[in-house]
Amino acid sequence: MILMALDHVRDYFGTAANPTDPARATAALFFTRWITHLCAPTFFLLTGTGAYLAGRRRTTPDLSRFLFVRGIWLIGLELTVLRCLAYQFNVDYRVTMLIILWALGWSMIVLAALVHLPTKAVAFFGIALIVAHNLFDGVRASSLGAFAPLWSILHAPNVIVSKAPARSVTRSVFIAAPVIALMFVLGTSTVVAYVPNNAIDLIGPVAQVLRVGYGPFGIAMPLVTTAILMTLAMRIGQASVAFTAVTRLPMVAGWDHMLPAWFSRLHATYRTPMNSIMLVGAASFGIAAVSLIGVGQAEAFQLVFNASGIFYALTYVVMFALPLFGLRTVTPRPPTWLRLTSLSGLLMTVLYIVLSVFPIIDVESVSTFALKITMMVVAMNLVGIGILLSAGQRSAAPAEKARSS
Repeated sequence: MILMALDHVRDYFGTAANPTDPARATAALFFTRWITHLCAPTFFLLTGTGAYLAGRRRTTPDLSRFLFVRGIWLIGLELTVLRCLAYQFNVDYRVTMLIILWALGWSMIVLAALVHLPTKAVAFFGIALIVAHNLFDGVRASSLGAFAPLWSILHAPNVIVSKAPARSVTRSVFIAAPVIALMFVLGTSTVVAYVPNNAIDLIGPVAQVLRVGYGPFGIAMPLVTTAILMTLAMRIGQASVAFTAVTRLPMVAGWDHMLPAWFSRLHATYRTPMNSIMLVGAASFGIAAVSLIGVGQAEAFQLVFNASGIFYALTYVVMFALPLFGLRTVTPRPPTWLRLTSLSGLLMTVLYIVLSVFPIIDVESVSTFALKITMMVVAMNLVGIGILLSAGQRSAAPAEKARSS
């Protein structure tokens, strides 16, 4: 993994020279790429070794289920976290690389079926596949018609080009939706498998599961501590990005004359909206402090988390309502499929808002919790309405003055 990290650092932060071209690359640069050819084969070797060691303390059905679930997890990580945050840094799935975790995941799924066979049969399958692999190099994907994409995935690295992007996107939604649902169930099952429902730490469930799951293995505790610290760093980074984005909202509102120009004032050196940053920072601290009054940290966390989720959902309510109740003067009218989709999204979003008013943990008073969230949502929306009305009055004042003169 250290060697792979070395190659990735070279790839993302190094020079643009081809490291495998001796005429253009230095010896050190060449060997940073050459030595990483050991990584992927070692990953697969250790995958098989780990599966064997896991089978020594599991029954065959348990091992098969373990390998299948782990394979699904790796494929899901490849298509989401690795693809969007490590390889391609976007969510445009029209071009998607399927690399190591994809191959490891499918290998585990195949092995989940093979473990039911005798060891000699598994060995024969592996040896035959290795020996006969290059015998099929002469078979070109282009000669297989509709099966060309399958051959590109199984044998010959290739680029799969969609001839009908709209149809492909539609199919991808139907394929991705159940996969996402399955990943949600698997993620939830991972937590409740180690921690009882009434003992789940809503603030740090990942750290809690890692601590409980690896607790019996003393040697793994430093790794768990590292994972927890990395998760903390990720959360701090996410909070920083969110804070940076939110502090720009009052600035933009000031540009549009919806707020006083004071909010749009920029720092002389750093060109950041200093007044807007102070406002959002003070408001965030105040809301966080008020949420802690008279309650525990878990209840306070859910109170703020649910309220922020409701604010976010309300924007989706407006978006889904536009094809249903808006756009009256726009022609052509939104098609039926769009209105049905919007109706489905609207109903699910409203259901989310209603459910978010109530806690999922034990609290002293459910009605008090619901009242706090309701009052916060209503109060913030009243502030928004007040800002909108005030902006309208300010924009109407110059026009009224011009007419009177």
